[in-house]
Amino acid sequence: MSGRFTFAADAPPTNGHGLDTASEAVRQDQRLTDLERLRAAHPMMDAVIDEVRGRRIRIGDHWLCDFASCNYLGFDLHPEIIQSVERELWRWGTHPSWSRLLGSPRLYVEIEEQLTDLLGAPDTLVLPTITLIHTSVIPVLAGQGVVMIDSQAHKTLYEGAAIARGAGATLRRVRSNDYEHLEEVLRSLPSGLPRLLCIDGVNSMTGNAPDLPTYARICREYETLLYVDDAHGFGVIGESPTPEMPYGRRGNSIVRYFGETYDNVVLVAGFSKSYSSLLAFLALPTSLKNHLKVAAAPYLYSGPSPTASLATVLAGFRVNESEGDQLRQALCRKTARVLDRIAELGLLTLNTSGFPVIELPLGHADDIDAVGRFLFDRGIYVTLAAYPLVPKSQVGFRVQVTAANGDDEIEQLNEVLGELAACFDMQRVPIPG
Repeated sequence: MSGRFTFAADAPPTNGHGLDTASEAVRQDQRLTDLERLRAAHPMMDAVIDEVRGRRIRIGDHWLCDFASCNYLGFDLHPEIIQSVERELWRWGTHPSWSRLLGSPRLYVEIEEQLTDLLGAPDTLVLPTITLIHTSVIPVLAGQGVVMIDSQAHKTLYEGAAIARGAGATLRRVRSNDYEHLEEVLRSLPSGLPRLLCIDGVNSMTGNAPDLPTYARICREYETLLYVDDAHGFGVIGESPTPEMPYGRRGNSIVRYFGETYDNVVLVAGFSKSYSSLLAFLALPTSLKNHLKVAAAPYLYSGPSPTASLATVLAGFRVNESEGDQLRQALCRKTARVLDRIAELGLLTLNTSGFPVIELPLGHADDIDAVGRFLFDRGIYVTLAAYPLVPKSQVGFRVQVTAANGDDEIEQLNEVLGELAACFDMQRVPIPG
């Protein structure tokens, strides 16, 4: 989801007049009113998780089925991956504190080599998080040119584009999945300047993927670099999808899922979801990789990811090779059970892909507090999608299915969805005629 807004609405007063003024300005921002109210009082916002057992979590004395996890393949619970950490800790310590420009443990080299092979990319560059990549790399790629951003792109892409604008680039918004509008904007741009189009891969709320081949074709035709954030697709979808394997194989992300090439495409994704590790990457040409080593702040200045994350990524590659496709099949099957139940109830979901991110919009946005408490009380933990994280017409909640969710948990979710549909006004599929 979009990054969480935080401010000191319930904090004690400070003596710093500047801080007080800034806090008051944020409190007066009406866009954040609903989100702050939920953050301050709702059990599924800003929660403290006391215990985890598989995909069941305990908050206080209340146990819930976890459908807010983005650990899609269940690697966070996999014994082989957990056991991989100790050996590397004894070799490298808990945290190699050099910036990558100064020096990188050999683990980084191994990760980039194996990742490049998995993606079928020309090269890869590993950095700590996707957010750091967007905010540092987008300004470098845009220069004094033009950044176009999809209207439904993730908030962190907008943050990177805003920083680029502050550094001298022009920012243009393009309508999502509107290729005529995109070409209209591209034709209006002056020639001779860098052009960058930023889009999501698998969308973090709808669960749908864009028509990447069409975007890639248009960008190549207009000499525009296509920059794709596939945080929710990497590990889940991959090459050679078939009716028997709808998610494809190997989990090597959206470019391979569509059988596309990396010509004029920069792919960004992370290991924090499917691989359950604090790490992210770009797939890119080696020449651009070398340029970013001296131009992108995280490579020059940031502390690297902890050793444990480097170890679990490498172990994750091994598990993905041996078990990944079976886990993706299980994930697809469990997701289909939830989507079938939603269709049976006549509820509207924006998910048309079958991928394991399922948003359910409410009939009335003001019901979000009550709906969240209803789900919480019945042992279902989800991601609440409040305004301004989503448009007011899409306020609701997001269900994320993982391979580690048990069939009994899927059944419990489906039963509670039926109860919810009987008690609340949900958006529903229009009846033909």
